[in-house]
Amino acid sequence: MPVARRVAALFGLVLMSCSLTGCGSISSFLAAGMGDLIPAWAGGLPADAPPRPGTPEYDAYVKKHAPQQQPTAMSGPDPATSPSADAIR
Repeated sequence: MPVARRVAALFGLVLMSCSLTGCGSISSFLAAGMGDLIPAWAGGLPADAPPRPGTPEYDAYVKKHAPQQQPTAMSGPDPATSPSADAIR
């Protein structure tokens, strides 16, 4: 009888673990929507977070912030004058 009880317990654990993994993959759309509803104090998105891509609010956000972004030049040591360049030659 103890063997049957162990098999039943093992079967129950496997069944519960399979059902929990199924809950995590029900709908990625639903999961993304629920993430937006969590308040900031509980670890959700902050109030100043940009909108999600693909929404009309995102397009307006990009148009508003695009002129503010300036391309920056790559600044760093000149490879021709660096000490490591002399060691290679």
